[in-house]
Amino acid sequence: MSEPASISSGIAARYATALFEIAKESKALAGLEADVDTLDAAIAESADFRDLIHSPVYSRDAQGKAITAIAVKMNLGEMTTKTLGLMASKRRLFTLPHLVANLRALIAEEKGEVTAEVVSAKPLSEAQAEKLAAALKANAGKDVKIKATVDEKLIGGLIVKLGSKMIDTSIKARLNALQNTMKEVG
Repeated sequence: MSEPASISSGIAARYATALFEIAKESKALAGLEADVDTLDAAIAESADFRDLIHSPVYSRDAQGKAITAIAVKMNLGEMTTKTLGLMASKRRLFTLPHLVANLRALIAEEKGEVTAEVVSAKPLSEAQAEKLAAALKANAGKDVKIKATVDEKLIGGLIVKLGSKMIDTSIKARLNALQNTMKEVG
């Protein structure tokens, strides 16, 4: 891990732990989870939001006012809004993607869940996702939440990442393996 990424992860982990503990004590984990989903969507979908949290051009005050106004518009909880304001005042908003990831992990651990990243050639149907989650639950021994993405380059099959395990059943991987085997023979 590069040093800047390591520093960002460490800073975000401290904020995430503090926010998680406050939410847990206040019995507000469901609200925190909704806030995390909202922030994650904003980071993924809005280039302007990403610019706000990463740009050094904005002053602390301007960044703080902007993030607080955005948090209110997004209907984020009071604890999350105050944490974002604090992060802005300390020039730490650049760690927000790491904060979201850390909070997701803490909430999942509290709920006894693990997240499986699934990449498929076409979108999974609801039935396919449920069947896959059930199969992964039998393997992992915990409830499995599926984070599905689509990559048409796979041609068919799936790539499943669950913790440190990765299963690649894609046709693309099989074709690459066949190509490598043919190179070895010829």
